[in-house]
Amino acid sequence: MKSLNKKKSLLMMAAMLAGTMTFGAVGAAQAATPAKSLAQVSQMKLSSIGEMTNDTRVFAVDKSVEAKNVRFQNRYGFEVAGHLYLPKDFDAKVQYKAVVVTGPFGAVKEQASGLYAQEMAKAGFVALAFDPSMTGESGGARRNMGSPEIFTEDYHAAVDFVTNLKFVNPEQVGAVGICGLSGMAITAAGSDSRIKAVATSAMYDMSESISDHYNGFYYTPEQRELVKKHLAKMRDEEAKTGKSIRGAHELEVDGKGNVLTFDTMFPDKLPADANPVIQDFYGYYVGRAYHPRAINSNTLAWDSTTPYGFFDFRLMDNIDELGDTPVLLITGDAAHSKYFSDNVYEKIAGPKEEIVVPGATHVDLYDQMDKIPFDRLIAFFDENLK
Repeated sequence: MKSLNKKKSLLMMAAMLAGTMTFGAVGAAQAATPAKSLAQVSQMKLSSIGEMTNDTRVFAVDKSVEAKNVRFQNRYGFEVAGHLYLPKDFDAKVQYKAVVVTGPFGAVKEQASGLYAQEMAKAGFVALAFDPSMTGESGGARRNMGSPEIFTEDYHAAVDFVTNLKFVNPEQVGAVGICGLSGMAITAAGSDSRIKAVATSAMYDMSESISDHYNGFYYTPEQRELVKKHLAKMRDEEAKTGKSIRGAHELEVDGKGNVLTFDTMFPDKLPADANPVIQDFYGYYVGRAYHPRAINSNTLAWDSTTPYGFFDFRLMDNIDELGDTPVLLITGDAAHSKYFSDNVYEKIAGPKEEIVVPGATHVDLYDQMDKIPFDRLIAFFDENLK
């Protein structure tokens, strides 16, 4: 194993990332409904709803939209942390449509997923943005570990939570996946009949991207074996030491057969000639949307054994299970990830729509309000959560 030099690692990350507002610029949402009045609205025993404290959201917070801190458990006992966004003029006696949303891969609910949830709440939905297990504020003794199975289960658990809120109609629930959590949203929708519609934005199929590397740079059989040997070495070292080892969640093999990795996501400063895709990611995660709990904003990479789950399980193997569940795919014509949405669109046999936003890059679809087609996203769920 060899460590990449900075320039090489930056170029490599362009194919890897599934991905200057300060915290002082955002305030907690105005509380339109006291926490006490919501204390008993969840019919789940292992869940809680409380006030937003120490608000660290990094997008422009709409103070007319109330948000609550929530916690619930998934099927494996991980505590999942979320922010529950309530519609304007919220009435606890009314049953609303709901959506659950997370992503990008390595981000937290205070970033893109929270923005999407807030916009859905402004349109009259109950919206839940959550941190996948082992990341952000969600539970798990092992930190910064990615798992296609557990992250998919987190979607099911999020649906458990919202369908057991007395002010949510359990027959009107949808799911949204952003970037690297898109595959988990689609997979969950295929097996969970409670999810009536699913939408993705800036899609990355992390199973394909991790286990077969980036489009145009697919592993040869020999390279795949080298990567497997590298992962086995990392896993054995972690088992012997009991310590987590940081490493690239997607691994490159150079011309000499060396598996290339890194233990930090970004340098302190990008070189002037950095790849434009990397500049886009850097501008979001390290710049305008920096958050200390986000893996992609931080100085540490994922746990080095993260690729195991994505080699073991392919997220799109069960895509036919979607049946008649409507699917909306949002991408940009300037997005380096567009081929993921295109490929999935071709595979879906049921009702589907792909929106290609002119001039939009992958990262534009995280937070650029003039590029994200929220009107069409809202119309999609209004139409399909009847």
